[in-house]
Amino acid sequence: MSTTSLAALFPHHLGQLQSHAAEALRRGGFDCLLIASGTLHYQAFDDRDYPYAVNPQFKAWLPLTQAPGSWLIVTPGQRPTLLFLQPHDYWHVVPAAPSGYWVEHFDIHIIRTPDDALQHLPGDLSRCAILGEAQSAIGDCIPNNPPPVLAYLDYQRAFKTPYEVEMMRQANRIGARAHRAAERAFRAGSSEFGIHLAYCQAAGQDANDLPYGNIIALNEHGAVLHYTQRDRLPPAPVRSFLIDAGASFGGYASDITRTYSANDDDFAAMIRAVDAAQLALCDMVRAGTDYARIHMQAHLLLAGVLRDSGVLKVAPEDALASGVSSAFFPHGIGHGIGLQVHDVAGFAASDAGGHIAKPDGHPFLRLTRTLQPGMVVTIEPGIYFIDMLLDELKAKGLGDAVDWSRVEAFKPCGGIRIEDDVVCTDGEPINLTREAFAAV
Repeated sequence: MSTTSLAALFPHHLGQLQSHAAEALRRGGFDCLLIASGTLHYQAFDDRDYPYAVNPQFKAWLPLTQAPGSWLIVTPGQRPTLLFLQPHDYWHVVPAAPSGYWVEHFDIHIIRTPDDALQHLPGDLSRCAILGEAQSAIGDCIPNNPPPVLAYLDYQRAFKTPYEVEMMRQANRIGARAHRAAERAFRAGSSEFGIHLAYCQAAGQDANDLPYGNIIALNEHGAVLHYTQRDRLPPAPVRSFLIDAGASFGGYASDITRTYSANDDDFAAMIRAVDAAQLALCDMVRAGTDYARIHMQAHLLLAGVLRDSGVLKVAPEDALASGVSSAFFPHGIGHGIGLQVHDVAGFAASDAGGHIAKPDGHPFLRLTRTLQPGMVVTIEPGIYFIDMLLDELKAKGLGDAVDWSRVEAFKPCGGIRIEDDVVCTDGEPINLTREAFAAV
């Protein structure tokens, strides 16, 4: 995607944001929206700062992810104003002046200190909805984060503009390229740490750029859902590889997971079966579908995979009803994604707030809304062999549902997860991740 194409998509995106801001301000009884980009946080008892993380409400408006101390001023009926902090500093690299396809749509003022922003802010701050962390306060400009304003803006963030979908498409292409490099490193016998470095090199991104910490798991480590240790030496023998790693593009995230077997064995066959189930679940990302229904269908499909693999001795429906399937698939089927990996308002009942409860017995589902065109979600079914959960299954008297010899055969491989980022449309869903792998 060229910058020319992004330039063509950006005005519509900006218009949508301005419309949403105007309505959010009306609901909150405010005249102006002020958005802080965020500030650096320093470690306790030290002079080192944590990696800077931009306010998602800020980067929704423009692809600036390294602009601490900056502000956006949004007033209905006027061009938005960017107060861009470009300090005089010889200790650090000073942020370059804003440039690119989006700058023509903003009034931009360069400020040299954070307090310089005060001279450009509205005179009556009581009429402003100020979004940001408490640490972003300057003078009397203190973030108030009004609930009616945030509820409306967060709810609307679920619906991505064509510009945002394109940004996420690019993030998926970077991620897919890096995943290919990681698989090559795995096949070549690299350690978890070595695979991680190969991924970062191919993505051109490190811990400060990636949308979340890479999960690089060999063998039994695949059974740890958020495994981030990264051993420096490979195990012997190497049996399996699970990688959950994304990439960033202009402030938008991709979230991709793949699993590989070192051999063409029963575990490889199970991976292929989970992949087929995952594609069927991706096809359910349709307008009007309750996302929780996809989650429940995932349990049935994965229980079917386990039964066909000889692990379960009961029907999928019985495995779901009894809770047996949750011992092997303990997390949710996915979540919203966009400016954040786990995007906001996943449980919002409406743009005024409210809460849509999770299904009973499924506490880790991150999204319960009904899908509509423009929503982008992840679909990430998984099967894991986790001692703690399997022991609980036995303690509940449900052990007879399982062939434990088959569990022991699969346990050294840890687990399987396959994850794509999928766009809900008026018709067929768009699988950004499969599209990206095909492109690379």
